[in-house]
Amino acid sequence: MRALVTGGTGFVGPRLLRMLDRPTIVSRNPDRARQSIGHLAGRIVRWDPLEGPPPQEAFEGIDAVFHLAGESVAEGRWTAAQKARIRDSRVVGTRHLVQGIVQAHTKPAVLVSASAVGYYGDRGDEELTETASPADDFLAHVCIDWEKEAMAAEGVGVRVVTARTGIVLGSGGGALAKMLTPFQLGAGGPLGSGRQWMPWVHVADIARLYVHAADTQSIHGPMNAVSPHPVRNSEFTKALGRQLHRPAFMPAPYIGLRILFGEFAKVLFASQRVIPKVALDTGFIFQYPDIAVALKEILAPAAA
Repeated sequence: MRALVTGGTGFVGPRLLRMLDRPTIVSRNPDRARQSIGHLAGRIVRWDPLEGPPPQEAFEGIDAVFHLAGESVAEGRWTAAQKARIRDSRVVGTRHLVQGIVQAHTKPAVLVSASAVGYYGDRGDEELTETASPADDFLAHVCIDWEKEAMAAEGVGVRVVTARTGIVLGSGGGALAKMLTPFQLGAGGPLGSGRQWMPWVHVADIARLYVHAADTQSIHGPMNAVSPHPVRNSEFTKALGRQLHRPAFMPAPYIGLRILFGEFAKVLFASQRVIPKVALDTGFIFQYPDIAVALKEILAPAAA
């Protein structure tokens, strides 16, 4: 598979790049990309997602495009300006990427474009497969528009998969890095009641899911990129405390996190019981389906 990857310097990017054969990387800062992931790349081409389509040479000889680029939703408060950056980095960036695919002399066979479980919103105990309806909030509308831009590539014969990604867990960054400090200080605990469902996935499995989507002809449209065993927040915090040999009983109140994070606190308390039906139905086998096993693999050195 000859692949082009956007967002290759992010948390998931390097894990995906290791599964590909000298892929082409497009980056706003090629020099920085060469320093961090140059050993995993074939070509590195400059592209700013907000400026316009990637240069045509980026698509030469490409069979598959993996589109992971996007502003983090968890960095800083959701001011009007930050929300605009979150939306534009996904919606406008994807629009420009697809324009580049449309203009390419030889089209890739498949576009695997990241999306997010934010599509579903706060749904309590409802089991959410790929056919579930979207929510009506900021992140859901971003995801709806983001996926719409990606699906436009179908108009030129490209198979499109929108990978609705959950909370990615791995060492060296991502969501887990933000959670470790309070636990290591003995002040970890559930968010509020802890009954909300967490749609999580190990970073190794998310990279494998993206490749599975590209390799599997029958997959098109949405694919939930999460573990087959979502857990309640209280179960997650207990498993994390056990792995770190730290207590996990101090609940974090919503009002406190609302003051600290603003509107993003709603996302932290949302309940999303997301099931990866498409992945399972097409034969994908998770390497880390259970939270305890996943956390042990990620954190064993830290707990030693």
